Amino acid sequence: MTKELNETVEFLKGYGVTEPEIGIVLGTGLGQMVKEINIIKEFSYDDIPNFPVATVEFHHGKLIYGTLQNKKILAMQGRFHYYEGYSLQQVTFPVRVMKLLGVKYLLLSNAAGALNKSFKKGSLMLIDDHINFLPDNPLRGKNDETLGPRFPDMSCPYSSILNQKLIEIANREKITLHKGIYVAVMGPNLETRAEYRMFGSFADAVGMSTVPEVITANHMSLPCAAISVLTDECDPDNLKPADINEILEIAGKAESGLIRLFSNLINEL
Repeated sequence: MTKELNETVEFLKGYGVTEPEIGIVLGTGLGQMVKEINIIKEFSYDDIPNFPVATVEFHHGKLIYGTLQNKKILAMQGRFHYYEGYSLQQVTFPVRVMKLLGVKYLLLSNAAGALNKSFKKGSLMLIDDHINFLPDNPLRGKNDETLGPRFPDMSCPYSSILNQKLIEIANREKITLHKGIYVAVMGPNLETRAEYRMFGSFADAVGMSTVPEVITANHMSLPCAAISVLTDECDPDNLKPADINEILEIAGKAESGLIRLFSNLINEL
């Protein structure tokens, strides 16, 4: 992987991507934050050496380099998922590239289903911890000690400093920000009533992403924070058929709060 990483890093540096401070991963239906970035350069994923190509039609598939709150930003407008057929090493490859380019903090977002019955769709949840139900791990295989340790500690996978700042910003900006546990599953199907009932017994939200990137960030000692936009309510006793268009619509409406949280956080970093 080192050869491919170096090749990608040198390619981006050759196009003027230098010393980005903050990396951002924008999840399903959450691409509007790009409008807040003063874009210097953007790349389609299929133009970047060794990058996978996003296959989900509502993922834009662009790497954005620019400034926000006078900080250099490297943002993924659209992420990769295990259910698309990629390995988790491919899914998390961009996180490693960000770190090697100089990114000091990683901010992630996703669309997720609310398992906690007190959390309503359209609200935001700060991920305090997670449970990995994916059938693989991005660190499986021979470890490269130049990237990180064989057995990285995961006792605090999400930066307590970044999380506390986000809580303070949410209080100041009067944004409802729940805090909870996120469980990552493979997908792409949504869950059955029995699965929602099981996951709801130990987690607050369920989704199909984020955890691999967070594991990789911790492997490389890259502080991170993640926010879920809760797009549907997963009450097994009152479950309605999922409507992907409604989920995307809710994600788009709730994104304004996410943008305010991340923008204020970036200003304070």
